[in-house]
Amino acid sequence: MTENPAPHDALSTELLGLALEAARRAGALLRDGRPDDLAVARTKTSPIDVVTEMDIAAEKLITGFLAEHRPDDGFLGEEGAATPGTSGVRWVIDPLDGTVNYLYGLPTWAVSIAAERDGEALVGVVEAPMRNETYRAVLGGGAYVTAADGERRLAVRPAPPMDQALISTGFAYVQTRRAHQADIAQRMIPRLRDIRRGGSAAIDLCDVAAGRLDGYYERGLNPWDLAAGDLIAREAGALTGGRPGERPSGELAVAAPPGVFEPLQTLLEELGAWHD
Repeated sequence: MTENPAPHDALSTELLGLALEAARRAGALLRDGRPDDLAVARTKTSPIDVVTEMDIAAEKLITGFLAEHRPDDGFLGEEGAATPGTSGVRWVIDPLDGTVNYLYGLPTWAVSIAAERDGEALVGVVEAPMRNETYRAVLGGGAYVTAADGERRLAVRPAPPMDQALISTGFAYVQTRRAHQADIAQRMIPRLRDIRRGGSAAIDLCDVAAGRLDGYYERGLNPWDLAAGDLIAREAGALTGGRPGERPSGELAVAAPPGVFEPLQTLLEELGAWHD
């Protein structure tokens, strides 16, 4: 059932509209323009951490569209966009979150766009074209998803006991780090219902928001992986953080409903999930 969104201030309304349109355009480009012979354009942290020509094209589309409408804003993008701007607003962009899934033709990938003011996310949009889902949130205004069956407000699942919790995670593409992450996951599985690995941090965070997961954690994320999904999860009722008392960061990011967040964060701290 659709609920009326909370009213936004003029800036948030403007930023949300631009983020939704930029994400829609980039999602359509990625979905409809994917070549059959899609190739790796370059690698990042390791030979298996890839960038395709479509990542680059999508980021150019997004930054070009946003700069046309708000030329004084700053940008931080995964594929190289980095300008400070003068307006106090910065766009944090992952043009294709889940690149390896996209390269292989798997459907779990998304466009992630957040708008920050003075370091705080005001607006977050995650476009998941192969799901036909668009997630959005405005700070203080709740989180919503628009899908084929209409629009609904997002809300996290009620917290189950930890041994019944379904938790998602991700693995780095640097071999030493992923070996440690695999060890952490192996030690966690006996204490949980199960662990999932979807391959897109943005979608994992939205799935926490939508009640499809009981929690999510990962080490090694970048600001563009987190910015939109973290706001969406929080506006749906999740708690998010890093190590105890810290904000989500590359060291550790955790998202879960109250009642799962605290024991999950404690368990990850005990197991040393925050180091390699």
